[in-house]
Formats: sequence, structure tokens, C-alpha cells
Amino acid sequence: MSHHAAMEYCYWLSRKTGKTYRLPTEAEWEYACRAGTETAYSFGGDPEKLKEYAWYFDDAETPMPVGKKKPNPWGLHDMHGNVAEWCLDRYAADAYSRLPQDRPAVGPTLLPKEAPYPHVARGGSWDDPAADCRSAARRGSDPSWNELDPDGSIWWVWDAPFVGFRVVRAVEEQEDLKGVRSLVRRPAD
Repeated sequence: MSHHAAMEYCYWLSRKTGKTYRLPTEAEWEYACRAGTETAYSFGGDPEKLKEYAWYFDDAETPMPVGKKKPNPWGLHDMHGNVAEWCLDRYAADAYSRLPQDRPAVGPTLLPKEAPYPHVARGGSWDDPAADCRSAARRGSDPSWNELDPDGSIWWVWDAPFVGFRVVRAVEEQEDLKGVRSLVRRPAD
């Protein structure tokens, strides 16, 4: 599923339920993944323990059912591995260097624009080595994730079976995120 499709699903779910759902911001995703820890993984710094918490290159060949491995300290499953997860943000390689180093970041969020790429995916996947499943690991999507699509769809990424998403519902929504929705549109033929 493309970033656009994940955002449109959140929009549909919000309209259906009357509650606001969206993709997590990159900062929210990392905060939830770390679950109050400061180590490479939510369970510590030893990648050998990753098999207890994540589906990744050493123990999976496809995405697996959620919740089969141990959760992080806050009870969230599959934050490391299984599928990399879309975040709301556009990807910028230097995004974290722009933030204050003395406190956790709520923002800024790099809001999506009309371009279908690049967007942030976090958490590593079943097809990644342990290092790419760390709490801080991030990647940006790119057109190679959809090279095999014969129609150039904005709804899926054919060459990225390693990416998925989870939704969040803020207790109190940030002002700049109210009503955020995908701006990607199919180009005119």
C-alpha cells in the first residue's frame, strides 16, 4: 500500500467513525517505538535479542501475523521489524539534525506535499538486517518501490512488500495536523 493509500484509509476511517485517525508523525513513531528507553532497541542494545521481538531477515521470509513476538515496554507489538511503517512525514535525510538536541521533539513535522515520493518509513521489516530495525532507523520511499507497476498507480507500491502502516488517534490533535490529508493525485493521462 502506498503512502497515499495509507493516508486515504485514515481519512476514510475518520469519516466512518467520527473520530480523527492519521498516520503517526515520525517523532511520534519513534517515541512509541522507544517506549521510554534510550537504547538502540526498546529492549536494549543487544541485536541478538531481536529474534524475541521482531520478524527480520534472520527469521522471516514474508510479513508475519502481528503480535507473535514480545511487545515493547508499552505493550506495542512489531515496532521493530515485520513491516516498515509509513509515517505522516515527507522524508528529508537531515530532518533530525534540524531539531533541538536537549528535548524530545513533537515537531516539526514535514507535512506531505503533492509528490508521491519520498515519505518516511520506520521500524525495519522482515527483509532487513538487525541494524535497520533499530528504534532510530529510517528510510525514505522512492520510485524504485513501484518500478513494476504497469499503470503507475498512486494506491500501491508493487516492489515494496516490506512496508505497511499503523494508525494513531491523538488525545489532543496538534494544530498543524488537523485535517491533514494526502495531496497526491494521479497525473493526467
